[in-house]
Amino acid sequence: MRKHNALFLFFLVLTLTHCKENKGKKMNPTETEVVSNYSMEDFKALPKIDIHVHINTLNTHMINLARANNFRLLNISVDAPGHPLSVAQQQEISREHSNNHPDIFAFSTAFPMEGWDDPNWSDKVIRQLKTDFEKGANSIKTWKNIGMDFRDKNGDLVFLDNPKFDSIFDFVKSEGKIWLSHAGEPHNCWLPLDSMTVKNDRNYFMGNPRYHMYKHPELPSYQEQIDHRDNRLAKHPDLTMVALHMASLEWNVDRASDFLDRFPNANLDLAERMSHTQYQSQRARKKVRDFFIKYQDRILYATDFSESDKTDPAELEAYMKQVWENDWRYFNTDEMVSVPQLDTPVQGLALPKEVVDKIYYLNAKRVFPKAWN
Repeated sequence: MRKHNALFLFFLVLTLTHCKENKGKKMNPTETEVVSNYSMEDFKALPKIDIHVHINTLNTHMINLARANNFRLLNISVDAPGHPLSVAQQQEISREHSNNHPDIFAFSTAFPMEGWDDPNWSDKVIRQLKTDFEKGANSIKTWKNIGMDFRDKNGDLVFLDNPKFDSIFDFVKSEGKIWLSHAGEPHNCWLPLDSMTVKNDRNYFMGNPRYHMYKHPELPSYQEQIDHRDNRLAKHPDLTMVALHMASLEWNVDRASDFLDRFPNANLDLAERMSHTQYQSQRARKKVRDFFIKYQDRILYATDFSESDKTDPAELEAYMKQVWENDWRYFNTDEMVSVPQLDTPVQGLALPKEVVDKIYYLNAKRVFPKAWN
């Protein structure tokens, strides 16, 4: 009996102490649970990485905004017809920013297709890449001109699986560098303007009919472009790559899933394809949410922001903030998000914190382990 009385007194004291500590305090039955989602207020506090920007100026407006919002950047060079700067000039700018801002600025390189018909072209490219890697570049980018625009001396399009590229990709792998691939275009590119799913594609191809493949049925199909890219990947299964713009599979998360399953060393970035994803989640939110959760280790946040000497700083800041806030709200909340590229709002995915951490930061740190000192 004495033992039972002692236990009773112990629990009575414990209960009274607990009540005293919480007197006047409104208890919420779930307040001890861990909140599984980030809020809009968490945006600035958390470290983030954007692995796809184009800074082609010594101005630092984008870099300053990135620093103020806890972002790190990967600046991507590109060999694009009509680009105002050569790859070498783009590299000079990147090295200057990297020297001044090594904690938030890293950069890629590219190789020009000029001189393709020279028998020693591949060797020259490898020498150039070796120099660029030694000076800080951590990756190379190939652009859609390979497959859609560049032609050899016979007038034939050159594709990514051309054997002349083999030694180049072997070299990239041997150096431990990353392949960034922009192959083909969005699926909308092969549709008429009034059938395109998002306004940004409609506006882009209206202004760039050269790349609107619907108007060029004599050129390779969408699937042919994808196949040439995948053939290159199959030749180098151990090469780590990031398939930019959701691997040009932005229109169908099932297709994107198949791609990631087939190529375990491939990753996706989201640059300029968020609206396509949101278009899908308007119609199948659970499927899109499940896709991001299942492949949380393979998806990297990216925007495709650009800055040149002609960029208006105020316009750049307004645009970046709009994109950042819309993307964060879409990933982290279940609120309705107004997307400029869509006619109707889309409900956010409310992804778990650990998924957002990977998409916005940890995956990029894994793929580019020596970037952002």
